[in-house]
Amino acid sequence: MPQYDFRKFHYRSINAANDAERAAINQELKDLYASLPEDEKEEFNQQLQTFLAKEMGRLKSDYESVKGNLGDN
Repeated sequence: MPQYDFRKFHYRSINAANDAERAAINQELKDLYASLPEDEKEEFNQQLQTFLAKEMGRLKSDYESVKGNLGDN
């Protein structure tokens, strides 16, 4: 099964100039999913969920680190 580069979409979305550009990037991801054969869609979803869980964990860790540093001031 192919590996999907969700990080590429994520960073492009973060750096989007505006909501319209962000929506276009999200549409690209939806179009990619729609183009997949049915037997690859489950793998795509599993990889996406894994990416999102890791990214949310990283963001939480970053937030807690910043929050802790702010408390030291």
